Amino acid sequence: MPLFFAARLLEGDLLLRAAQAFLGMSLVCSAVYIFNDTIDKDWDQKHPRKRLRPLANGLVRQDVAYLIMGVCLVSGLLVLSLTGWAAFALALVYCALNIAYSLWLKHIAIIDVTLIGVGFLIRIYLGGAATGIAVSNWLTVLTFILALILGFSKRRGEYIIYTEGMNIRRSLEQYNLPFLNVAITICSTVSIVAYLMYCFSPEVTHRIGSDRIYFTCFFVIIGLLRFLQLMYVEERTDSPTRLLWEDRFLQLVLLLWVGSFVGLLYF
Repeated sequence: MPLFFAARLLEGDLLLRAAQAFLGMSLVCSAVYIFNDTIDKDWDQKHPRKRLRPLANGLVRQDVAYLIMGVCLVSGLLVLSLTGWAAFALALVYCALNIAYSLWLKHIAIIDVTLIGVGFLIRIYLGGAATGIAVSNWLTVLTFILALILGFSKRRGEYIIYTEGMNIRRSLEQYNLPFLNVAITICSTVSIVAYLMYCFSPEVTHRIGSDRIYFTCFFVIIGLLRFLQLMYVEERTDSPTRLLWEDRFLQLVLLLWVGSFVGLLYF
């Protein structure tokens, strides 16, 4: 993302370093997710979809999972070390944070969602460190707010399942539906305001070389409204990732948003 928004995506050496960082961090994240699944195995068995995960349904033994986790972690850190020590250090911070999250912090309401947002920020900053591109304040704020929307939306879906008699996460006892609805609404409103400020910021328009960036806000607003419609009207309890994977409307809006930025930044 730092490479894309800096309009330097076509520079071969930086693109290679970004690809290395992407590969290395993907392996590290895989190790973290495996660790989390080993901790959550008993809880996942109560979830209507997570019970199909390899550890929860017994397809993969726990000792095999630890072996795969170790291979992913070591290989991922080795790849990241090739991109520089700053990226390597951020990956270690990510691992430490997620170990604390899996063992303890995910059981504390609000903190659990906040740490999801911090995890996204670490990924962004790792990409910036690997390519030597500074991450802007706007990218930091917007990434964090978007992560909060996704995190609270995921908790909302889980809470609906919880009200049906399936206690799939300990922190759900500290939430209720009105609070989650308000949290999502607040974060959605702030995200739109922040994005509009980004679009009209003199710093951004000067860097991009165009004052027409505000056209991209239409896709952001429409996409966010569609996401809220899926949650509130259609009562979808799927994870945000699954919604994006399955909903053609969201995919089209995202494609148009990315395409508009490609046109502004590279043509």
